[in-house]
This record gives sequence, C-alpha cells and structure tokens, in this order.
Amino acid sequence: MNLQQLRYIVEVQRHGLNVSDAAEALFTSQPGVSKQIRALEDELGVAVFVRHGKRIVDVTAPGREVLNIARRILADVDNLHQVGDDFRNETQGRLSIATTHTQARYMLPKAIAEFTRRYPGVRLELHQGSPRQVCDMVIGGDADLAIATEAIADYPDLVMLPCYQWNRCVIAPTGHPLLKAAPLTLEEIARWPIVTYDSAFTGRGQMNKAFLGRGLKPNVVLTAIDSDVIKTYVRMGLGIGILARMAFDPAADKGLGMSDAAHLFESSTTRIGFRRNAWLRGYIYAFIELFAPALSRKVVDAAQAGGGTDPGL
Repeated sequence: MNLQQLRYIVEVQRHGLNVSDAAEALFTSQPGVSKQIRALEDELGVAVFVRHGKRIVDVTAPGREVLNIARRILADVDNLHQVGDDFRNETQGRLSIATTHTQARYMLPKAIAEFTRRYPGVRLELHQGSPRQVCDMVIGGDADLAIATEAIADYPDLVMLPCYQWNRCVIAPTGHPLLKAAPLTLEEIARWPIVTYDSAFTGRGQMNKAFLGRGLKPNVVLTAIDSDVIKTYVRMGLGIGILARMAFDPAADKGLGMSDAAHLFESSTTRIGFRRNAWLRGYIYAFIELFAPALSRKVVDAAQAGGGTDPGL
C-alpha cells in the first residue's frame, strides 16, 4: 500500500467515479490508475468500488470506510508539509477562501484589505459558489476556509464557528407604495412580485419559514445568486426585492429605497469552517480573527480539539 494508491481512489470518487477524469487530474494514465486501484483492493482483500464491466459505477460499503481513512491519511500528510512550511516561513504562502457572492462583495473586503497589508507575502485566492459548493471545496482540499450561511452546519467533516448574525431588508424603486407601509408586514410583501435569492443561498430557509408560518405563498418571480443582480431587476420594475441588509448601501444603490425587515424574519448566522483535522498556519488564524474578532486562536483551537461543536454566538 502506498500514498499514490490512496490518492487515486480519492480522486476517482471526487471526479464522480470517472477514472479518465481522475487520471487527467493526476497527470497519469487511466490504465495506470485502474491497475493501482486493483492492487490496493487485492492487498486489502475488499473491493473499494462496484464495477459494471470495466466501468466503476458505485462505492462499496467497505469502500466508503477505506475512502474516509484515505482522506484522513492524505490530509495528515498535507499537514506535515504545512507544519514545515509554517516554521520555515510564517509570512508567505497561500490562503484560499471559498465563499458566496454576498460575503465576498459586502463582508470580506475590509478583512482582506487588512490581511494583505499585514501579510503581503501570502497569495490570496477567492472562490465563489453556493454554500454547498463552498463546503465541498474545503472538504476536497481546494480551499482552506469556507464562509457561508446556509448548509455549512450540515457538514460533519468541517469545524464551523459562528461569525455574526444578520437579517433582511425589502427594497423597491424609489416611491414604491411598499416603502410607505408602516409597519411593514409579510402580508403586504406577499401582495407584490418578489425577486430574491436562489433557494440554496443566503437565508432563504428563514424567509420561506416566515411566510409559511403565516399561511402565505410569496410570488417569487425571479431568483438569483447575486445581490447586485437582484437589485438590477428590482430597478427594472420586475418586482420588489428581499435581500441581506448588508447588501444595501443608500449611497451606492441609487434609485432604490429600503425598509428594514428584521422584525419579520429569524436572524441568520454566517459561519467560517475548515477541515476538522486541518493544520492551520499562523496567518490563517490571523485571517479568521480579522473577519470575526471573537474567534481568537484560543477559541479556534478549543473548537477543533472539542470536535467542532458550534458554540453559538
């Protein structure tokens, strides 16, 4: 058994059981990958994958356990390299952050600006996606940190820590009758076509729950993953918008008015997550604290040592 064989089975799973794609990602040949996987299975005495002819079509029950162990071993090997890098040079390296558009556009710039000032030798990478894509990037080793609201708490392989709570606002073109509603109610909102986030993004769960609790069915005419796209279509008159309060700036969002809707919806919690067994370099701790000042290195270490239980805000 060798590390190369473990990398092969993990990559095959990551590429949807497509051996050709895994081989291409590993810069090797498909027959070579297949041969090494067979050799590993022969040594273990169990099949990792279910095959139909020459095609891999599923993962066996023992294969799932083998893959879990393989990922932990490979992560630990990566940690060994990280330890060496950390002690050789604490101010240079790479920090990859996976997050949603709203976080990247409205909440991260201040922390990133200060981080780059303190650590000019660290190359920052920012990846955007849905909350589930964000978590998968971190679990797969393509990113160091996940920052998201929805879904991040559903991943047991991630240690997740709460950063801050936020709520929603309603936007409409200046002069829209809804902006004069006092108080603003769910019933009044439900009278109008609504433009808001896609169901996988930014607190849609709390929004849907609020309307359902009042027996209302909102008329959602357009969904998007991007707060700025929502604002564009609201300006066009397609409907009113429901978006994160942080995403509205009176100075920048000309032609739109806003009513706070925090009294209508449950608050959402944005969390930061990392792999449970990850070695965190010093500058990663620094970034986490810059983004969420309550998350000191001591707090982060305690959460990791304790198994990743969310301590709440």
